[in-house]
Amino acid sequence: MNSEFNYPKHQVLTWRDVDKLIDLLIPQFNREYEAMVIITRGGIIPGGLLAEALDITHVLTAAVDFPAETGKDRSLMAWPEFIQFPAEEKILGRATLIVDDVWGSGRTITAVKNKVSAAGGFPETCVLHYNPYRTLFGNQKPDYFATLTSTRVIFPWEIDRGADAERLSAPV
Repeated sequence: MNSEFNYPKHQVLTWRDVDKLIDLLIPQFNREYEAMVIITRGGIIPGGLLAEALDITHVLTAAVDFPAETGKDRSLMAWPEFIQFPAEEKILGRATLIVDDVWGSGRTITAVKNKVSAAGGFPETCVLHYNPYRTLFGNQKPDYFATLTSTRVIFPWEIDRGADAERLSAPV
Protein backbone atom coordinates (compact mmCIF):
# COMPACT_ATOMS: atom_id res chain seq x y z
CA MET A 1 0.00 0.00 0.00
CA ASN A 2 1.32 3.43 -0.92
CA SER A 3 2.18 5.39 2.23
CA GLU A 4 0.99 8.71 0.80
CA PHE A 5 -2.57 7.49 1.29
CA ASN A 6 -1.99 6.56 4.95
CA TYR A 7 -0.92 9.97 6.22
CA PRO A 8 -2.32 13.38 5.49
CA LYS A 9 -0.07 15.60 3.44
CA HIS A 10 1.46 18.30 5.58
CA GLN A 11 4.00 21.06 5.40
CA VAL A 12 6.27 21.69 8.38
CA LEU A 13 7.45 25.28 8.70
CA THR A 14 10.51 26.68 10.44
CA TRP A 15 10.73 29.99 12.28
CA ARG A 16 12.63 31.33 9.26
CA ASP A 17 9.68 30.34 7.03
CA VAL A 18 7.33 32.27 9.32
CA ASP A 19 9.61 35.33 9.14
CA LYS A 20 9.51 35.15 5.34
CA LEU A 21 5.71 34.92 5.35
CA ILE A 22 5.46 37.99 7.60
CA ASP A 23 7.84 39.80 5.23
CA LEU A 24 5.53 38.93 2.33
CA LEU A 25 2.50 40.30 4.17
CA ILE A 26 3.83 43.64 5.38
CA PRO A 27 4.06 45.39 1.98
CA GLN A 28 0.49 44.33 1.13
CA PHE A 29 -1.15 46.55 3.75
CA ASN A 30 -2.38 49.77 2.20
CA ARG A 31 -3.95 51.38 5.28
CA GLU A 32 -3.35 51.92 8.97
CA TYR A 33 -5.29 49.88 11.47
CA GLU A 34 -6.63 51.23 14.72
CA ALA A 35 -7.14 47.77 16.20
CA MET A 36 -6.21 44.14 15.70
CA VAL A 37 -8.23 41.10 16.69
CA ILE A 38 -6.08 38.00 16.98
CA ILE A 39 -7.91 34.68 16.74
CA THR A 40 -6.71 32.26 19.38
CA ARG A 41 -4.74 30.09 19.30
CA GLY A 42 -3.35 30.00 15.77
CA GLY A 43 -3.28 33.73 15.25
CA ILE A 44 -1.44 34.63 18.44
CA ILE A 45 2.12 34.45 17.12
CA PRO A 46 1.52 35.85 13.60
CA GLY A 47 -0.72 38.54 15.11
CA GLY A 48 1.95 39.54 17.61
CA LEU A 49 4.58 39.75 14.88
CA LEU A 50 2.30 41.84 12.66
CA ALA A 51 1.19 44.10 15.51
CA GLU A 52 4.82 44.92 16.21
CA ALA A 53 5.71 45.44 12.53
CA LEU A 54 2.63 47.58 11.84
CA ASP A 55 2.83 49.44 15.17
CA ILE A 56 -0.68 48.41 16.23
CA THR A 57 -1.01 48.84 19.98
CA HIS A 58 -4.75 48.16 20.33
CA VAL A 59 -4.48 44.34 20.21
CA LEU A 60 -7.48 42.21 21.20
CA THR A 61 -8.32 38.49 21.07
CA ALA A 62 -11.23 36.36 19.98
CA ALA A 63 -11.74 32.68 20.76
CA VAL A 64 -14.29 30.75 18.71
CA ASP A 65 -15.58 27.20 18.98
CA PHE A 66 -17.80 25.30 16.60
CA PRO A 67 -19.62 22.68 18.66
CA ALA A 68 -19.67 19.23 17.10
CA GLU A 69 -23.03 17.93 15.98
CA THR A 70 -23.91 14.37 15.16
CA GLY A 71 -23.62 13.31 11.54
CA LYS A 72 -20.70 13.49 9.16
CA ASP A 73 -21.20 16.96 7.64
CA ARG A 74 -23.54 18.49 10.22
CA SER A 75 -20.65 20.03 12.20
CA LEU A 76 -19.95 22.29 9.20
CA MET A 77 -23.34 23.90 9.79
CA ALA A 78 -22.85 24.54 13.51
CA TRP A 79 -23.20 28.12 14.76
CA PRO A 80 -20.03 29.54 16.28
CA GLU A 81 -19.74 29.90 20.02
CA PHE A 82 -17.68 32.95 20.98
CA ILE A 83 -15.75 31.94 24.07
CA GLN A 84 -14.03 35.30 24.14
CA PHE A 85 -14.64 38.47 22.13
CA PRO A 86 -13.72 42.14 22.65
CA ALA A 87 -16.30 44.52 24.06
CA GLU A 88 -18.10 46.45 21.31
CA GLU A 89 -16.65 49.79 22.38
CA LYS A 90 -13.13 48.44 21.78
CA ILE A 91 -13.78 48.05 18.03
CA LEU A 92 -16.63 50.47 17.32
CA GLY A 93 -15.65 52.72 14.42
CA ARG A 94 -12.13 51.26 14.15
CA ALA A 95 -10.33 49.89 11.13
CA THR A 96 -9.64 46.40 12.49
CA LEU A 97 -7.22 43.79 11.17
CA ILE A 98 -8.28 40.23 12.02
CA VAL A 99 -5.38 37.77 12.09
CA ASP A 100 -5.26 33.97 12.08
CA ASP A 101 -2.67 31.48 10.91
CA VAL A 102 -4.65 29.63 8.21
CA TRP A 103 -7.85 30.11 6.22
CA GLY A 104 -8.93 26.52 5.68
CA SER A 105 -12.70 26.29 5.64
CA GLY A 106 -12.85 30.00 6.50
CA ARG A 107 -15.53 29.50 9.15
CA THR A 108 -13.64 30.89 12.12
CA ILE A 109 -12.22 34.03 10.55
CA THR A 110 -15.48 34.77 8.73
CA ALA A 111 -17.43 34.44 12.00
CA VAL A 112 -15.04 36.89 13.69
CA LYS A 113 -15.16 39.28 10.72
CA ASN A 114 -18.97 39.30 10.81
CA LYS A 115 -19.02 39.90 14.57
CA VAL A 116 -16.52 42.79 14.27
CA SER A 117 -18.65 44.30 11.51
CA ALA A 118 -21.86 43.86 13.56
CA ALA A 119 -20.12 45.64 16.47
CA GLY A 120 -19.44 48.66 14.25
CA GLY A 121 -15.83 47.91 13.32
CA PHE A 122 -14.36 47.95 9.83
CA PRO A 123 -12.75 44.50 9.51
CA GLU A 124 -10.18 43.16 7.09
CA THR A 125 -8.77 39.65 7.32
CA CYS A 126 -5.20 38.39 7.21
CA VAL A 127 -3.69 34.90 7.34
CA LEU A 128 -0.33 33.37 6.63
CA HIS A 129 -1.79 30.53 4.54
CA TYR A 130 -4.94 30.50 2.41
CA ASN A 131 -6.32 27.16 1.20
CA PRO A 132 -8.75 27.97 -1.64
CA TYR A 133 -9.53 24.27 -2.07
CA ARG A 134 -11.12 23.92 1.40
CA THR A 135 -12.98 27.21 1.76
CA LEU A 136 -16.69 27.05 2.34
CA PHE A 137 -17.23 30.62 1.17
CA GLY A 138 -16.99 30.44 -2.62
CA ASN A 139 -15.09 33.39 -4.01
CA GLN A 140 -14.53 35.04 -0.62
CA LYS A 141 -10.94 34.97 0.50
CA PRO A 142 -8.76 36.75 3.02
CA ASP A 143 -8.01 40.39 2.32
CA TYR A 144 -4.34 39.60 2.88
CA PHE A 145 -2.47 36.30 2.77
CA ALA A 146 1.18 35.40 2.38
CA THR A 147 0.81 32.20 0.36
CA LEU A 148 -1.59 29.61 -1.01
CA THR A 149 -1.58 26.05 0.27
CA SER A 150 -3.34 22.78 -0.36
CA THR A 151 -1.70 20.93 2.53
CA ARG A 152 -2.05 20.91 6.28
CA VAL A 153 0.43 23.42 7.66
CA ILE A 154 2.33 22.68 10.87
CA PHE A 155 3.91 25.76 12.41
CA PRO A 156 7.12 25.75 14.46
CA TRP A 157 5.20 26.48 17.66
CA GLU A 158 3.18 23.27 17.10
CA ILE A 159 6.09 20.87 16.57
CA ASP A 160 6.83 18.24 19.22
CA ARG A 161 3.63 18.99 21.07
CA GLY A 162 0.28 17.26 21.20
CA ALA A 163 -1.16 15.30 18.29
CA ASP A 164 1.21 16.80 15.72
CA ALA A 165 4.25 15.23 17.41
CA GLU A 166 2.69 11.79 17.03
CA ARG A 167 1.78 12.35 13.36
CA LEU A 168 5.19 13.77 12.49
CA SER A 169 7.04 10.87 14.10
CA ALA A 170 4.99 8.24 12.22
CA PRO A 171 6.89 6.48 9.43
CA VAL A 172 6.12 7.74 5.96
